Amino acid sequence: MSLKELPLFSQVDNSTTGTKRDALTVSQLTSQIKGKLEPQFADVWIKGEISNYRPASSGHAYFSLKDASACISAAIFGWGARNKKNPRQAFDLHDGLEVICHGKVTIYPPRGSYQITIDSIEPLGAGALQLAFEQLKAKLATEGLFEQKKKRRLPSYPNTLAVITSPSGAAIKDMLNILKRRAPHINIVVVPALVQGDGAAAQIIKALELVNKHKLGQIVVLARGGGSIEDLWCFNDEELARAISRSGIP
Repeated sequence: MSLKELPLFSQVDNSTTGTKRDALTVSQLTSQIKGKLEPQFADVWIKGEISNYRPASSGHAYFSLKDASACISAAIFGWGARNKKNPRQAFDLHDGLEVICHGKVTIYPPRGSYQITIDSIEPLGAGALQLAFEQLKAKLATEGLFEQKKKRRLPSYPNTLAVITSPSGAAIKDMLNILKRRAPHINIVVVPALVQGDGAAAQIIKALELVNKHKLGQIVVLARGGGSIEDLWCFNDEELARAISRSGIP
């Protein structure tokens, strides 16, 4: 759609023409522009490169989207909370990241400026989940969490195994069946926890701390059955990775 095709340019309100006596206030003109422009761009997909990224303490995020010829201001409200709750938006935004976004164009009257207010954003190229995983992996590696010296030796012949999992899931049934046949001497302590969805990572961390506090096993196993990457995402939680690193039991 060209500028000439927009109602803003093709259907000028009569109140914007006339004599000096009919002059609009700044607020009136801005209100008319807002009323004409926003409905035309209420459902927009846009792609570009992030620049001047500015996260706010409120959890909102502000930045510019640019290409070779133009730039537009952008805002995501509640990005901090969304970043934690939605696995597909758990990646970090930063300058230089190319993204595709959905949102709407809004006018901000106090500054007489327009921006795109984003409700969905994904990186171009690598998937959002893969990008989030790689960013977290790099962060933890830089802190030394994966260094060989931090790895704990597994006992050769353990006699007690602590299994953190859903007590009603298929994973524990399979494990008990196999261990009963292959290592009937091993004592199994099942520590129940959610292994999928909201709150799963927090429950696994709590269970891991319980195992360490009461020495419930010589080895800890975090177990669940198969599933989609979203189903398994709680195991990629940053705080869970740190809790595993702190565990005194391998």
